[in-house]
Formats: sequence, structure tokens, C-alpha cells
Amino acid sequence: MWQLLLDSHGVHGDVRVFMGRRGRDVVPEVFPGQDVEELIREVYSYDDHPELPEIVPVPGAAELVRKVAAYGSPIGLVTSAGRAWAEERLRQVGIRDLVRVVVAAEDVETGKPDPAGFLLGARELGADPGDCVVFEDSLAGIAAAKAAGMRCVGVTTTYARNELSDADLVVADLTAIDWPMRSSWSGPPSKEE
Repeated sequence: MWQLLLDSHGVHGDVRVFMGRRGRDVVPEVFPGQDVEELIREVYSYDDHPELPEIVPVPGAAELVRKVAAYGSPIGLVTSAGRAWAEERLRQVGIRDLVRVVVAAEDVETGKPDPAGFLLGARELGADPGDCVVFEDSLAGIAAAKAAGMRCVGVTTTYARNELSDADLVVADLTAIDWPMRSSWSGPPSKEE
């Protein structure tokens, strides 16, 4: 949807600037001086646009959520998307009932890369941030996870492996992730698939 917004206004830029961040935080940077709410309404109008690519889950994501839930680890989702959109996507892949906490764009004052969302998610799960493992595909999300004191696995769905180097581990997708990953990480894990 963000690419359609850029295209409709003749803006040539990297759409990845929106990835992992709330639209209302990015729009003023990309469209200075323009009405943020009007542009947000415009982007939502593209929801059924025929050129909009189908949303496809990250390979292995639903299976990993099921493994983590079966192990008994609490699961939360921290997203820069709106709650209704996020919860509908979780339902579509059949894992909404396994995700105990959803922290959405409207739940925090400041979005990623600020750690507020991840810290709120940990608090609502009753988890120590240092015991949390975050799976992220955006630079803003990795920065937020690290600022929250959490371990982070970067997933190369949006950025190349070298661009996700601030993550503790970088993987191509989630098919090879087993749970539990490690009983403890005393130092940064190796950056291998």
C-alpha cells in the first residue's frame, strides 16, 4: 500500500522506510508539510487495490508459533500495524488463539525504533525483557528490540543479511528455527543460518 501512495504522489524513494514503522511516524518524513491524516486515509483506500500483492506469511512463521506455544512459552506480537489488521492476519493463518498479547500501533505513543512496544509486550506477558526473543524483518524493529534489551533474530524478507547485522542471529526464513533456541545466550550467538 505504501508503494502505491508513493507512486500516486510521484515520490521516488525506498518503500522500506515504512517497514516496521507506523505510517503516521513515517508519512511526515516522506511527505513534509502535507496532511498526515489525509495521506493515511488515502493509503487505507488502497486496501482492495488490484495491484496490491497478496499478503503471504513468512515461511515457517505459523509453524514456529505453534512450536513455541506447544513448549509453553508465552507469545506476543508487537506490530506497527493497526490492531484490527494484525488480528485479522493472525486469524487468517490460524494462530490468533496462540498469541496471548498483541501490541499494535495505537497502543504506544512512539513506534519503532522506540522500544516502548516491545517493553509493553513483555510487561503484558509477565516476561523479563532479557528473556524475550524477537523475530524481526525491519531495521526499526531490530533497533527497538535491542533497545528493549531483548535478543533479536533478523529475518531476510525485507532487507539483505548484511543490512540486518545488528540482530543477534540472521536467518532467511523461520523454517529452520527450533524451539527452544537456547536455554541461555550469555553472549551474542553466532550469525549463521
